[in-house]
Amino acid sequence: MHETPDDLIHLQALLDRSAAAEGSHMRTILTPETRLTAEQLVARLGGMRLLSLATVTRAGEPRNAPVDGFFYRGAFWFGSSPHSFRFRHIRQRSQVSATYLEGEEFSVIVHGHATIVDQESDEFAGFAQYATDVYGDWWPTQMIAWREEWGEPAPYARINATHLYVYARPPEAPSGG
Repeated sequence: MHETPDDLIHLQALLDRSAAAEGSHMRTILTPETRLTAEQLVARLGGMRLLSLATVTRAGEPRNAPVDGFFYRGAFWFGSSPHSFRFRHIRQRSQVSATYLEGEEFSVIVHGHATIVDQESDEFAGFAQYATDVYGDWWPTQMIAWREEWGEPAPYARINATHLYVYARPPEAPSGG
């Protein structure tokens, strides 16, 4: 766990605000019994989690594709090629949504704005260490290879969430399949 006490306070406040803003249909699914606390969420989201990330085109059309997601310091982080449509969209329109699913058992939905993180910052240094912890020596080696291939570093972004919804099916609940 890399979250500070302040990160956990901020994350819990986000979860609480998001739950309070749920519509009537969502409230029938995301009940108090299916929610997690900030601490429980952080414990559940260690390592790399494949996210389905949606960005927005100039015409306002959503575009959805998978990314390697990391939950670090209470937020999802992801990277891609600097030449990807994904980062072209983010540079022009920062609105994003992402979903992480483990079948019908567990899901996380986040809406917010992507912020490209300065790779010279202390914030990125902490993330880079986490990514190296997850991937091993492959990650820093790959970052160098990507920089050489693309002529610039692989950008990474953090989702600054406005809404974060979590569903964790209780053990006694039946599967819907």
